[in-house]
Amino acid sequence: MSDCGSVPPSGHGLLRAVGRWQILGLSINSVVGSGVYLLPATAFALLGPFSVWGVLLAGATVGLLVLCYAKAASYFEQQGGSALYAREAFGPFAGFQVGWTIWLTRVATAASLSNGLADAVARFWPAAGSGGGRIAVVAGSLLLLTAINIVGVRQAARLSLALVFGKLLPLALFVCIGVFHVDWELAFGASASAAPDLRHTGQAALLLLFAYAGFENLSVAAGEYHNPRRNVPFALVAMIVLVTVLYAAVQLVAQGTLPGLAGSSTPLADAAATFGGEGLALLLTAGAALSILGTSNATLLLGPRFLHTLAVDGYGPRVLARVHPRFRTPAIAIAVQCALALALALSGSFVQLALLSMVTRLLAYITTSAGVLVLHRRHGDAPGSWRLPGGPLIPSAALALSLALLLSASAAHLIAVGIAIGIGSVIYRFPRRER
Repeated sequence: MSDCGSVPPSGHGLLRAVGRWQILGLSINSVVGSGVYLLPATAFALLGPFSVWGVLLAGATVGLLVLCYAKAASYFEQQGGSALYAREAFGPFAGFQVGWTIWLTRVATAASLSNGLADAVARFWPAAGSGGGRIAVVAGSLLLLTAINIVGVRQAARLSLALVFGKLLPLALFVCIGVFHVDWELAFGASASAAPDLRHTGQAALLLLFAYAGFENLSVAAGEYHNPRRNVPFALVAMIVLVTVLYAAVQLVAQGTLPGLAGSSTPLADAAATFGGEGLALLLTAGAALSILGTSNATLLLGPRFLHTLAVDGYGPRVLARVHPRFRTPAIAIAVQCALALALALSGSFVQLALLSMVTRLLAYITTSAGVLVLHRRHGDAPGSWRLPGGPLIPSAALALSLALLLSASAAHLIAVGIAIGIGSVIYRFPRRER
């Protein structure tokens, strides 16, 4: 257990001895979620015909971060991920703050995903777009997944695995069929003379990065993988290549088949309807719903375990450290995360909550990039560690880009993160006194 309270428990050994290709599957499942189904329209609204290049550039940017995580992961065999790297590089307080903000990221992510689910199903059930119907979808999805996670981690893990196929098959059909219907003038020539508004590029970058977010979760359970110092870096690098190609292909088909893409709230379903009819549109809607549910389930599976571990280590109310006597899950921590995510979900939109979750996530990216520089200076290329091409160049570039993205966030989001860090500092400074 981490002395800074930032490393979650291992998940009852479910992932023990997971091999290289299974780890790759887990990494893809962690990344491919709501973003690929819902963000193509927003990306096109902000970047126009340059959106495909924006997707590729975002993939390259995330690739730098992925290489940093691959390098950091090759130093350790225990669990912890970003929190572990921050603690080992900068000390217990930094590790605590990263673990704390990671949990807050999970809350914001769960809130944004529930809104994304309502947006996705609104195409075939318009009532989900607003009012009571939207509240029913948002609250119903969060409460259902919370109940599943309270009943048991095995049930939650099985649900995640079952949803993988449901999220990838519609995307594969969308690309394989749609590529033959792409109007290249529509895709790249409609507004080619208009350069993207530089005022929007920061927001666009954060939203595109949201579509790639989740890769950092893979190393959290590294202690339960087979040969994690080799297999985690392999899975991370292979994942970013595959996912970048998939996302670029999806964006290309969407903007090459759907006039008025920027105004669509269900871009892939609407695009699919233009070349595959309402049947394919329904399949894409179902795929979006399954994808969002899968990612949300993973968020509600892992997130409360950070909160539970903080409480076990003496940070926060003792009640959060309790384990359900029958189901052996941190039921109260799960319920607290659900309640906070629900309150946040009902107060914001998918895009705004996605932006908030990315701003908090950037703190983990910044500390990991900087941590790689510290760990490499301290340990060099230790035997068995993954050799990072270019030495300090890649982590330095990743650190600079992450800082630039953080500074591009809105004042409201930066203030919210500052308040969160302040609260975390108070919790760390005044741990619970056991009697």
